[in-house]
Amino acid sequence: MKKLILALCLGALALAATAAPKQYSLSSPDGKLVVKVYTGENLSYAVSAEGVCLIAPSEIAMTLSDGTVYGGAAKPSKAVTTKTDRTVKTVVYKKAEVRDCYNELALTFKDFVLYFRAYDSGVAYRFVSRSKADFTVRSEKAEFLFPQDWNLYVPYVTQHTETLESQFYNSFENTYAVHKISEWNRDRLAFLPLLVDAGGWKVCITEADLLNYPGMYLYNGNASTCLGGVFAPYPDKVTQGGHNMLQGEVQTRKDYIAKAGAGEKFPWRVIAVAKEDKALADNDLVYLLATPADEKADWSWIRPGKVAWDWWNDWNLYGVDFKAGINTETYKYYIDFAAKSGIEYVILDEGWSVNRAADLMQVVPEIDLREITSYAASKGVGIVLWAGYWAFNRDMENVCRHYAEMGVKGFKIDFMDRDDQPIVNFYVRAAQTAAKYHMFVDFHGAYKPTGLHRTYPNVINYEGVHGLEQMKWSAATVNQVEYDVTIPFIRMLAGPFDYTQGAMRNASRSNYRPVNSEPMSQGTRCRQLAEFVVFDSPFSMLCDSPSNYLAEPECTEYIAKIPTTWDETRVLDGKVGDYIATARRKGDTWYVGAMTDWSRRDLELDLSFLPAGTYSVTVYRDGPNADKAARDFAIDRQTLASPKSMSIHMASGGGWVAVFTKK
Repeated sequence: MKKLILALCLGALALAATAAPKQYSLSSPDGKLVVKVYTGENLSYAVSAEGVCLIAPSEIAMTLSDGTVYGGAAKPSKAVTTKTDRTVKTVVYKKAEVRDCYNELALTFKDFVLYFRAYDSGVAYRFVSRSKADFTVRSEKAEFLFPQDWNLYVPYVTQHTETLESQFYNSFENTYAVHKISEWNRDRLAFLPLLVDAGGWKVCITEADLLNYPGMYLYNGNASTCLGGVFAPYPDKVTQGGHNMLQGEVQTRKDYIAKAGAGEKFPWRVIAVAKEDKALADNDLVYLLATPADEKADWSWIRPGKVAWDWWNDWNLYGVDFKAGINTETYKYYIDFAAKSGIEYVILDEGWSVNRAADLMQVVPEIDLREITSYAASKGVGIVLWAGYWAFNRDMENVCRHYAEMGVKGFKIDFMDRDDQPIVNFYVRAAQTAAKYHMFVDFHGAYKPTGLHRTYPNVINYEGVHGLEQMKWSAATVNQVEYDVTIPFIRMLAGPFDYTQGAMRNASRSNYRPVNSEPMSQGTRCRQLAEFVVFDSPFSMLCDSPSNYLAEPECTEYIAKIPTTWDETRVLDGKVGDYIATARRKGDTWYVGAMTDWSRRDLELDLSFLPAGTYSVTVYRDGPNADKAARDFAIDRQTLASPKSMSIHMASGGGWVAVFTKK
């Protein structure tokens, strides 16, 4: 495997020495981005922005098990360029509608068609087979050769690092290492998205429309400036395992990476490009490149919202007259809290079904699930169930039917921890089956979003993020505050994430420590409030205990009322790893949230986007002592006529929120 990966970039590095290839050119609608496609000895592409080379000629190819090569010296028989400009209406997204404007180049070869699309915000390519029969893909070459040794933000795989092959089993959660491309850790694969700081431009690599193919990792094994795609081979033997017997552990693999059918459409390789950092946090490429949902289907039953969560706060209630834990009384209390506060859902996380049995029909005796769902329904609250991958996969149809009939609204499915082809297929089947019974899904232990939430809008969230759960055990050396102002520009570009914000126990940099039963966040209280605006999360879990929320009525009221899907999103300002400010609209109300790293920060926010009129404004800001007592916050209320700007201050690790309600 390692020798194979080391060879990934050799084609691109040698390309300059070959004879001049035939060239095809495609520009973005605004003309600033140009992708050039070369055919000749190899099939390759290059990307430039305003004349600046961002990706030098890089080879792409797919090799089938029968020896057929999509790429190589193949020559196209036809080249067609088309233009598209349309508006896409969304079901569950950060915007009610998205402009889909791009130029497309289709190169037709004997065995395949190669599509390139150029948007103002990036470029993408995909292979589409012309085969009339099923086949298998032995390997894919996807190269990204950068002309300079720029810095990158790389999320390395952390688990099972004895060999590169063992890293295909991982949870897709890590902070970012920042270093030169050539300084890549050769013992590590990286998952996507990955960001390259290309001088005055940012380049983010990810993929879209991943439906029947393994996900892509990146690797650099030769200290060059070329990154190469790596794909998990198709599993041969998979056994039940993991620390809770809910995962599938691959014992052996085939000598190919994917099974494919006639006319197979392979995933889009996405290269998002931005001159201003803030544009990365408002990029729609992955969503636009995904297969649209069935227009004839009725998706009106999907109800995104907030959910009271039990696991992060360790079922830790106080001031009650019963023993809190995984039992019916505790969940009734969570339901009462949700109903009183206007929270849409309560989740039963790990522990409601018999441990290690991997059978979702076996409920622990302390839980009366029918009583809980009935009680929740009487209070106008929906119940969501956590489900391990192995248990859900083994009896998917019956599980969905049984719990839908009971009144359960959806599943949080966990511990897939892979992205080989069978697992990718599992995501699709889970979405399809849940939709059949009008249930939604939230994928945890999950790879990054690739647009399935457009294809099946009942997929309303994903993990694939180093979220707040890590604060239950992470050492003080983990800089979660800096990570929080990095992920909106990288991970969130791929789609929403279940970060599980909302901590009411907050810590300054020097006061943070991991505590399992009474966990805390890094940074201020207002930072936690701002995350509900900045983070894209249609299914937002309130991480803390109902007891803590009831002791903080002003914060709880704000969290309960904030929407989780939006009519409009605007990123006002930001710099990767330093700060971000985002505005989102629902109806006539605008929410503006800002977050900083550990640096105190003053910003002047441009509010000229607000329609003219008079606004009732509520501001949540860091209190004067938030640098030491991170829970310190203040609320200001005022009436403003057509505000054009606003000066804000954030403490170290701080945040800021304003709610503009038109009068």
